[in-house]
Amino acid sequence: MNSEFTIAVHSLVLLTHLPDHMATSEEIAANVSTHSARIRKVMGFLRKAGYVSTKEGIGGGFILSCNPDEVTLGEIYRLTCHGSLKPSWCSGDENESCMVASKMDRVMATVFTEAEKQMEKYFDQHTIGSMLRRIMDTECTQSNKESLS
Repeated sequence: MNSEFTIAVHSLVLLTHLPDHMATSEEIAANVSTHSARIRKVMGFLRKAGYVSTKEGIGGGFILSCNPDEVTLGEIYRLTCHGSLKPSWCSGDENESCMVASKMDRVMATVFTEAEKQMEKYFDQHTIGSMLRRIMDTECTQSNKESLS
């Protein structure tokens, strides 16, 4: 998995929290705690996929252009990093005479593919809107604990 997934989810949840607000890449970057160039790269993917809209110039930035309760984390995962669970290198060599060495890469590729499918199913159960609600629930729970102290 790569950081683009986390950046994309964080950015979409932030824009959901700020409905009708045009946020600059600098504002989003400050909230995500990363560089604005990374935000612009990820937001470019999200714009091309129709999740956000942009406006150039003064007063410009990014605004949500989707229903956050219909956008799943699975969609965002597939957009930003599908296939990245499998490492770029795996042990073994198919040209080796040893049964383990010659088959390990193929077997591990299958394991990673199956694991990724399971992860995507899990991510498909959560939406951008539900992520914001989780954050809000966490805030309410924390406030309640503090008021009881």
